[in-house]
Amino acid sequence: MADKNRYSDEELQEFKELILAKLDKAQHEYDTLRASLMNNAGNDVADTSPTFKALEEGAYTLGKEEAARLAERQRQFIQKLQAALVRIENKTYGVCRATGQLIPKERLRAVPHATLSIDGKQDKNKH
Repeated sequence: MADKNRYSDEELQEFKELILAKLDKAQHEYDTLRASLMNNAGNDVADTSPTFKALEEGAYTLGKEEAARLAERQRQFIQKLQAALVRIENKTYGVCRATGQLIPKERLRAVPHATLSIDGKQDKNKH
């Protein structure tokens, strides 16, 4: 059997469905994080002692910063999934950008936005 240089349309469709499901979940999580960042109502500390209020506000700020970091990571993940969908449309999905070989299906199922095979990633990390 000759080595393939791209995945078949059927295989690409399988990956597209996987990516769309992950994209839907990621978008929902991103929206939830953004909503938590926008939420100013609720657990106010206006009626508590000044010492407790300072501690509460500090914890609240740390929580907001962590949520902002998570939201940013989620946004980047969404962008990578969207780029993978473009590669599917261009029929270049699953081709390692370092080696030009097909990335194994197992890797793409685990990391559907991967653009490097394990060998390609190891070579890149050596340089």
